[in-house]
Amino acid sequence: MWYFIFCDKQLLDFVLVSESVGMTRLIVGLGNPGKTYQKTRHNLGFRVVDLLSEKHKKGFKGGKGKYFYSRIEIEDKEVILLKPQTYMNQSGQAVLDSLNFFNLTPPEIFIICDDVNLPLGRLRIREKGSDGGHKGLGSVIYHLYTEEFPRLRLGIGPLPDGMELEDFVLKKFKKEEGEKVEEMVQKGVLATECLIDFGIEECMNEFNQ
Repeated sequence: MWYFIFCDKQLLDFVLVSESVGMTRLIVGLGNPGKTYQKTRHNLGFRVVDLLSEKHKKGFKGGKGKYFYSRIEIEDKEVILLKPQTYMNQSGQAVLDSLNFFNLTPPEIFIICDDVNLPLGRLRIREKGSDGGHKGLGSVIYHLYTEEFPRLRLGIGPLPDGMELEDFVLKKFKKEEGEKVEEMVQKGVLATECLIDFGIEECMNEFNQ
């Protein structure tokens, strides 16, 4: 939301002030829609926002674009949870549609996704950066024309020798990995709440290992 503040009630000079500078308003979990992909490695972003919605007792509904969204409150701050329904490689289109609809800017979003370059269970939060080979994140960068937005990566690596990346990320976790995965998803929820409550620096200090 933007306000015009007029100096001495004159129309000649004004200052443009944004009340949302530095504040995350939209939390985007990346993943693939449909039951087939629910528990795959590529759907960790969905799992974090699903758990956030359950924790705050709010459901998802269809938006003005190919996405589902939910409004929740974290420490009296309203934020929007988003699940693109475009499939991973076209996630950026849904994110762009939601930014236009909710009248937000890239720095106000927080992207949550998996990362094969991090070992299983590891979290990494960054203020900005490249896609690191993640096609969903790459699609967001492409459609928004910027890398200037914070993101949370959840480790699913390493990639086994001899396996193609596309095959690996679409596989479900092994039974023996389940406990570590659930712990990581829980930490993802806590990291997101920390970001909303205390900001990116505190969040990185607390959860980057």
